[in-house]
Amino acid sequence: MWQPVGLFFEQSSNSLLIANYGANNIVRWVLNDTQWSIVVGDSNGIGGNSSSLLRNPTDVMLDPMNNIYVVDRSNHRVQFFPVGQSNATTIAGKTGTVGSNATLLFSPNSITFDNQLNLYVADWQNHRIQKFLRY
Repeated sequence: MWQPVGLFFEQSSNSLLIANYGANNIVRWVLNDTQWSIVVGDSNGIGGNSSSLLRNPTDVMLDPMNNIYVVDRSNHRVQFFPVGQSNATTIAGKTGTVGSNATLLFSPNSITFDNQLNLYVADWQNHRIQKFLRY
């Protein structure tokens, strides 16, 4: 692991999903296990901006259907990985594009859902919280 920053506890598997900032991936560590496994991103720590690569992820969450959401900070986006998939769809922001309008982000930092699964993004460099309606 290299520069872990974001955590999400997955109760069903008694594990932590960890945003591994410096290694450009998301890992799963089953509590009390001795090793972790890569969930999404590159296993060699290579960053990128494709649908399967991340650059400096800072947060990770699961929805009730176990889809994965990742804050991909240096790509200025939030990625949605459907259950069992290694390719994502960008659901907030635009890959590699910085901005301050209603659809763009600038170094997003963390995410959460409300009870209707609307997504809230801490848009760090824009000094705001952005709301995106349920995906």
